Amino acid sequence: MWQFWIDRGGTFTDIVAKKPDGKIIIDKLLSENTNAYKDAAVAGIRRILNLKKEDKIPTDIISSVKMGTTVATNALLERKGDRTLLLITKGFGDLLRIGYQNRPLLFDLNIKLPELLYERVIEVSERLNAKGEIIKELNEEEVRNSLIEAKSDGINSVAIAFMHSYINPSHENIIEKIAKEENFNQISVSHKVSPLIKLVGRGDTTVVDAYLSPILRRYVNQVSEELQDNKSTKLMFMQSNGGLTDANLFQGKDALLSGPAGGVVSMTQTGKQAGYHKLIGFDMGGTSTDVCHFAGEYERSFETELAGVRIRAPMMQINTVAAGGGSILSFKDGRFQVGPESAGAIPGPASYGKGGPLTVTDCNVLLGKLNPDYFPKVFGENGDQPLNFEVVKKKFLDLSELISKETNEPMMNIFKMAEGFLKIAVENMANAIKKISIQKGYDVTNYMLNCFGGAGGQHACHVADALGISNVMIHPYAGVLSAYGMGLAEIRSIREGHFEKNITNISEAENLVETLSSQAKKDLNNQGISDDSIIFLKNAFLHYEGSHQNLEIKFDTPKNMRKSFEQEHKKRFGFFVEEREIFIEMLTVEAIGKKSENYDFLNSNKSTHKATPVAFNKMYINNSEITTPIFKREELHIGQSISGPAIIAETTGTNIIDDGWSGKIDKFHNLILSRVKEKKRHKGIGTSVDVVMLEVFNNLFMNIAEQMGATLANTAYSVNIKERLDFSCALFNKEGSLVANAPHVPVHLGSMSEAIKTVVKLNKDNIFPDDVFVLNAPFNGGTHLPDVTVITPVFDKAGKEIIFFVASRGHHADVGGKTPGSGPPDSKHIEEEGVLIDNFKLFDKGVFREEEMKQILSSGKYPCRNVEHNMADLAAQVAANKTGISEINSMIDQFGIETVHAYMNHVQDNAEESIRKAIVTLKEGKYEYELDNGEFIRVNVKINKKNREAIIDFTGTASKNPFNYNAPKAVCNAVVLYVFRTLVGNNIPLNEGCFKPIKIIIPNNSMINAKYPSAVIAGNTEVSQLTCNALFGALGVISGSQATMNNFIWGNEKIQNYETICGGTGAGPNFHGTSAIQTHMTNTRSTDPEVLETRFPVRLEEFSIRKNSGGKGKFNGGNGVTRKLRFLEPMTVTTLCSHRKIKPFGLNGGNPGDCGREWLEKTDGSILNLKGNDSCEVKVNDLFIMETPGGGGYGKN
Repeated sequence: MWQFWIDRGGTFTDIVAKKPDGKIIIDKLLSENTNAYKDAAVAGIRRILNLKKEDKIPTDIISSVKMGTTVATNALLERKGDRTLLLITKGFGDLLRIGYQNRPLLFDLNIKLPELLYERVIEVSERLNAKGEIIKELNEEEVRNSLIEAKSDGINSVAIAFMHSYINPSHENIIEKIAKEENFNQISVSHKVSPLIKLVGRGDTTVVDAYLSPILRRYVNQVSEELQDNKSTKLMFMQSNGGLTDANLFQGKDALLSGPAGGVVSMTQTGKQAGYHKLIGFDMGGTSTDVCHFAGEYERSFETELAGVRIRAPMMQINTVAAGGGSILSFKDGRFQVGPESAGAIPGPASYGKGGPLTVTDCNVLLGKLNPDYFPKVFGENGDQPLNFEVVKKKFLDLSELISKETNEPMMNIFKMAEGFLKIAVENMANAIKKISIQKGYDVTNYMLNCFGGAGGQHACHVADALGISNVMIHPYAGVLSAYGMGLAEIRSIREGHFEKNITNISEAENLVETLSSQAKKDLNNQGISDDSIIFLKNAFLHYEGSHQNLEIKFDTPKNMRKSFEQEHKKRFGFFVEEREIFIEMLTVEAIGKKSENYDFLNSNKSTHKATPVAFNKMYINNSEITTPIFKREELHIGQSISGPAIIAETTGTNIIDDGWSGKIDKFHNLILSRVKEKKRHKGIGTSVDVVMLEVFNNLFMNIAEQMGATLANTAYSVNIKERLDFSCALFNKEGSLVANAPHVPVHLGSMSEAIKTVVKLNKDNIFPDDVFVLNAPFNGGTHLPDVTVITPVFDKAGKEIIFFVASRGHHADVGGKTPGSGPPDSKHIEEEGVLIDNFKLFDKGVFREEEMKQILSSGKYPCRNVEHNMADLAAQVAANKTGISEINSMIDQFGIETVHAYMNHVQDNAEESIRKAIVTLKEGKYEYELDNGEFIRVNVKINKKNREAIIDFTGTASKNPFNYNAPKAVCNAVVLYVFRTLVGNNIPLNEGCFKPIKIIIPNNSMINAKYPSAVIAGNTEVSQLTCNALFGALGVISGSQATMNNFIWGNEKIQNYETICGGTGAGPNFHGTSAIQTHMTNTRSTDPEVLETRFPVRLEEFSIRKNSGGKGKFNGGNGVTRKLRFLEPMTVTTLCSHRKIKPFGLNGGNPGDCGREWLEKTDGSILNLKGNDSCEVKVNDLFIMETPGGGGYGKN
């Protein structure tokens, strides 16, 4: 019987049909063509079976239809799901809108948040505690009335997500029953959709399920109707987890990676068939490239963000980068850039002949890698023309002329330009692969790159070279491999359960695994799979006590799991801690229905004659024209070998064998590409600036800092670092000047250089390989004491000369001080804020000075409260630096130290030029910014347009504050860098070059240039925000934002926690402010409410948007938030907050935002009003309430 395997993509629908005799037919058609057919999948089946329009599909000759579809993904991207009602615990109606409070793009003043999926939210009176015990009964009548009202308004989908329902689903079950009684068509309940901790992710996933499942059901019904004549045809869909499921069981939350998951399955199955068990999947399409990693088992993520929605469900781990065949080429900020914008299918690349822009595809057309004679003639206005070479050539000449005018340089060779753009695209794709492999401790040099997708074969050799990979595999059906994967996939069900107990609780874990196994088995039994055809994979997700990063380990005895966990931790992060307790966060069971048949349906070419070139083409390689043979893939026979450069043309794609590579057809008809000559190092690049390599190195330097950050977030102990992401990583030249700073927390931008320069100055002739330094001294390059900086020198291979420094700065939960969390509100001397570490050598030539470090942390008048926690965070920072060193050495191996050092300077020059261009667009201005204490920050901005320089003069700013509203000079530098980076508007590198056109005048011993022994705890947080608002006020570009981090620190001798709480941003000349978001100098995240309550003896009772707190105007300021926290143990609470007296300013007639305020509601009924900077002792059941400021409005109404 026939089988159909279909991948319904956004642009094309690919169909692989297996005939009854085992032969394969491939077809491809447009996914949307309403004039010709209702549905592409059904139309493809009809076309292959040669049916007329009026003929019914004879389903008695079709055994199965297996599909992947983007129907759900497209509906999510376009926000075209069903009208949905959200029911959530009272106090959390705004939680999914607030999310984790971080803004998506750090430097956007006009912050754009994704559109919410639910139309209406109802806050339900009910509450469970962190153990799942009911502390407030459910009001059923109230809920029923709300459901009746929503139903009468035409809403038919409902999502139910209550606090801690993953432990006790009783309240959700009651509501589900009521919703069924009220005849809602779709009811999604969170404990079934995602039975895992984290209300934000579980809530989002539940809403997605309710929003998309009806759309999927309609689509499934539409396809089913065409196949309904005979029940022998089985309709199945690919889930995001890589398993097939019956069409009737297909859910919205499992459909988002339906198509790409088929590609992962196919990539791994075809790779294993050919004998390769370590694979990198490389799927390059028109708008983007998907990459994945395989080393024996599928890798899945249980937390994914897609289209602005957090998904807490098992999904194939696929990293997507905006570099595809349609990625648009541009010249901006003195650099060649590729993407992220795409030309799409319409108008498409310039070569499509529909007026489109230059793209990656056009580079290959110009360079002769894509020959119009061996490409479908489906282009032009009427869809019947070949690729248009002349249009491409003209557009490249136009671009060359434009660049010449901008740079005052001679016109560039267009073929060299095209090769340059391709080099950038390749590096972007290689960096995406590093994130799923090298960043996780895998050495990919011995992997096979399994390449598929329409554009993959054109770039495979280059991408492999960028990663040090020597072998590439291109399957015969590489152009439709995702569709082919539908046929190779098994029926699978994954069941997961939250556990969060010590690894020693093995009997309880075994009971949960047994329950999950039973559920997963039942899922497969219901789809006709017998018990003897089911195999189970049982995994545990382990983490160190207090840590955040889970590692997936095979479920086994505690001893074996510990051993496996420590091995994986060592591989991934470079260390493990022998005595540290290990916890199981969750357990998963995957049930797999074994296939009864082996899919090996290749239409083999039986010919033994050696294929000869069908044509020759001029191809440009390294700016030289080389006559290159073109072979037809279907004519190649097993064992035939072809040396590069060569072109292999086939119906679904074009494959390039590069110089130094050869291609061979294996027994499975895969085209195996292998590097046969050693790759030449990029010695030809030289040290003079090249606009292509400028972008390559800009991305390389930034990628190193970002990979360091990933290691730090994954291995840290402190919640501040691992969840709130209060850290920054950077690399510096040997003098300590900033080369690249990953944009983590703005207040750290540019301020770390002072710390490196301090180490260089104080340790002249005393820095050796394997040394590591630690400091937090605010007057020697630090900011405030909780921000601890770990610095490691990078030596040349001989170990003689320092070539770089790497550093990581993280906010430790406690470094001592008068109050837990190291944020005393009334500190007057730096020693009251904690332990001061000044230029301490943590590792001396590789020897860990552990005891000496512990002694420092335990010293002083107010020592650290949890030294072991500090040591764990320091270990994570050391590991992050090791990641940076490893990547720097790889870069030097690839390009050579002279070139790397030259481009280190070139990227700084480029950043300088970008800032100069921004400066000439600015207007001079001044601002007197009043603080709550009656003092002022004064700033005067002067612009020299001739020299393209700016003077930022803070003369007149208040002198040293007697308390802790003082900031070191480094913080002021960070503020200036952040403000000017927001004004550039484009993605420029952040480095020392940004400071060169800016002169900053800061009065000595003022509150923004603090000297020892000033207290500075509020400097990093409050003074930075206030200074930032003052500078924006002088420039007149945006109204005042909340200008505070609303520091809320609480704890006792056992536990400490630190929160910074979001508020409203200011409005601008053409945009409203944003509500409930982190502003300007911070972008730290909030901890999920369920995680917070599980870790600490507190109960979060409300986290909501504070309506009407933003200033009114032509454009309104954003609103602040209300946060209510009940304490379940006695603790000390500290607040460090601004704008409690002075309102955030409006501009051009806009009204100011409201001030913030906080108070304590005691159990005896009394109210204690708190000041912005204050502390108090709380007792059991006391309720702390904070309202944060709104942003100012812009313009008169």
